[in-house]
Amino acid sequence: MPRLWDISPPVHAQAPVFPGDTPYRQQWAATIGPGCPVNVSTLTLSPHVGAHADAPLHYDPLGASIGSVDLAPYLGPCRVIHAIARGPLVTWAHLAHAVRDLPPRVLVRTYERMPIDRWDDALAAFAPETIERLADAGVRLVGIDSASIDPADSKTLDSHQVIRRRGLRVLENLVLDDVPEGDYELIALPLKLMTADASPVRAVLRAP
Repeated sequence: MPRLWDISPPVHAQAPVFPGDTPYRQQWAATIGPGCPVNVSTLTLSPHVGAHADAPLHYDPLGASIGSVDLAPYLGPCRVIHAIARGPLVTWAHLAHAVRDLPPRVLVRTYERMPIDRWDDALAAFAPETIERLADAGVRLVGIDSASIDPADSKTLDSHQVIRRRGLRVLENLVLDDVPEGDYELIALPLKLMTADASPVRAVLRAP
């Protein structure tokens, strides 16, 4: 098995975003040529493009920005659990086969192949009761390979509200297609964006 898994989707102009969100765009502010020794680009994007960490500010008007959160949840022992094509909501029963002695971080694979090139209105999300039970088990961070831990059409964001109330952190848009179930070290540090509601991450898993 490989020692290092890159679980981040590619980010480019065609990368899917939540409908109405800002897509990735890159322009060149400077290019190498006579009188200019470097290429310099200007980026426009939503902080929810690609693999990303939501800040409490995303779902709580008084919540912390992503640049203010503790980094500890984004680094350390992690378990990948498969719940592939189990329906619109991941329930505790879908995870029960792999919840013994859980580490503080749990990533759930719901896709056979994660759609890195298109938006999926039927994305799988967490049942809020599942988040509650993971928190009860000592989990501090949850992640998923879909674009949201709540259904795409949710207006109440029930699972995000459990995350807020229980003080958990969340990663979304991970690519877990080729990652076997098991325990790893997660490295997925957000940028220190002091007023932002989320941050892209370069998420990787390292085999123990």
